[in-house]
Amino acid sequence: MSKDFTELFDEWSERYDETVAGGDEEYREVFDGYDRILEEVASRVSGTVLEFGVGTGNLTEKLLRRGCAVYGIEPSKGMREQALKRQFDMVLAAGDFLRFPLVPEKIDAVASTYAFHHLTDEEKEEAIAIYSGLLGAGGKLVFADTMFEGEEERREIEEAARAAGHVKLLNDLRTEYYTTLNVLEGILVRHGFEVSFYKLNRYVWLMDATKASEEG
Repeated sequence: MSKDFTELFDEWSERYDETVAGGDEEYREVFDGYDRILEEVASRVSGTVLEFGVGTGNLTEKLLRRGCAVYGIEPSKGMREQALKRQFDMVLAAGDFLRFPLVPEKIDAVASTYAFHHLTDEEKEEAIAIYSGLLGAGGKLVFADTMFEGEEERREIEEAARAAGHVKLLNDLRTEYYTTLNVLEGILVRHGFEVSFYKLNRYVWLMDATKASEEG
């Protein structure tokens, strides 16, 4: 990936669950409805799931409760340590969206929450091309992350963060690789996916993509 976020996430790992629960005022809207968002992602996949950005294991837990077999990929050692404390029946490995150990069985879905924005648009396309090669017809790609309907919405949200004095959030919005729906849709279509988007809170959209058959 273009930036190495592992040190940041190592430092954040012990406070992450407090943040997503609303403990940080600046990011409260970003994580509004966090549990519901994770449940929505988990409800749209089944079978063997490759999960990127496992973090402390919150999405993993929901996937396992639904009977999925989970292969988790997490670049941060601190986050992996937090997830391992929960003693889930899963396979957890170091890696990221672009570089990860091969899964020794057929993958039915790829899932992720609050992580895909760490890739540039070019890297997003590289990653989706990889997942397209791993998934068969009907395979699912379900991500929830901060993204924008378009550039107008990006500007409105950045201005709202500035007006609220949310300096850290504004810096994130301006320096991380949050994409727009039309850019992401174009990438997915080029790599054989049919996609729908659903807005889950002010910042987060859900991307539900299905690998089409070769005939489709």
